[in-house]
Amino acid sequence: MSAETFLREYWHKKPLLIRGALTEVGEPVDFSVLSELARREDAESRLIEWKGGHWHLECGPFRAGRFKRLGETDWTLLVQGVNQLLPHVDEILWRFNFIPYARLDDLMVSYAPPGGTVGPHFDSYDVFLLQVGGRKRWQVSAQDDERFVEGEPIRVLQDFRCEEEWVLEHGDMLYLPPRYAHYGVALEPGMTYSIGFRAPTTQQLATEFLVYLQDRVCLDGRYADPGLLQQRTPARIPDAMVDQVAELLSQVRWDRSTVADFLGHYLTEPKPHVFYEGPDEELDEDAFAEAVAAHGVVLDAKTQLLYGGGVLYCNGERLEGADPSVVEWQQLANQRRLAPVQAGHDMLEVLYQGYLDGYWRPGAD
Repeated sequence: MSAETFLREYWHKKPLLIRGALTEVGEPVDFSVLSELARREDAESRLIEWKGGHWHLECGPFRAGRFKRLGETDWTLLVQGVNQLLPHVDEILWRFNFIPYARLDDLMVSYAPPGGTVGPHFDSYDVFLLQVGGRKRWQVSAQDDERFVEGEPIRVLQDFRCEEEWVLEHGDMLYLPPRYAHYGVALEPGMTYSIGFRAPTTQQLATEFLVYLQDRVCLDGRYADPGLLQQRTPARIPDAMVDQVAELLSQVRWDRSTVADFLGHYLTEPKPHVFYEGPDEELDEDAFAEAVAAHGVVLDAKTQLLYGGGVLYCNGERLEGADPSVVEWQQLANQRRLAPVQAGHDMLEVLYQGYLDGYWRPGAD
């Protein structure tokens, strides 16, 4: 199936099961690997257990001893953003480049022994569920009943009604559109690689936009009432005050270019736990230029580089001095790597600063 067919007939519309979608995934992120990642400060991790008739949720980072107390069934360990931690997993995420990077979020890995599940639920975004090792039963439903079980730490549907069911084996992948109820239960020990997409709520966008504006709005004037009259009801907010403040605030304006600039900052903003590290042994500018000419440039897994409206945005900021009309900048953003190139002075200057900041590095042989 072509990407065009998938987007036209399935994206945002209905589930799709793809047998043998991706069987070569490099070293599987099994429990030994995932439990190590779950101990890291720069990883978001959760442990969900079903015991005593209730759900139990713990958030990492975890101590190694915590995993020794787990039973043989009925739990799931989940780690977000594994693509930022393991290069071979990062390569899987960017296979989904037929969808704008502005929508692509991260690749979460979960491990579950037999019976492991996070219960029937739905996501508010599109998701691809890739089975890696073992077997897992998935049940799905297009139900409208979205009531959740009350008093539980995770959002589990109160009345899940299965409409379709499949058993996924290694390499099989299930696509689900937003708000499509699903219920996965491990039949054998194995992993699910979940490729998720960003779908912020209108409220989230509005809140972040107002935060963006507060740092950029500069209004003239000051509240004043030189014609003030004696008040017989001093606790009442005067109508004249409301009218004047409404007039003052009407100066706050934005247009399409403002929104485009906001999105560039917002969509590339790193998550709170993400940080960048420059090279341990810095190349000087001349050595860096030689490395770029010989090996090109590769983005760090944590770097998000987008462009639009004549501007490049990198990790929450405008990339000053970079021109997105330059083919090399477009190649770096779209392919997340730049082929060996004799970069001009202006481009090389920006590339070198980004290298020092840990946003990218020279490619390898």
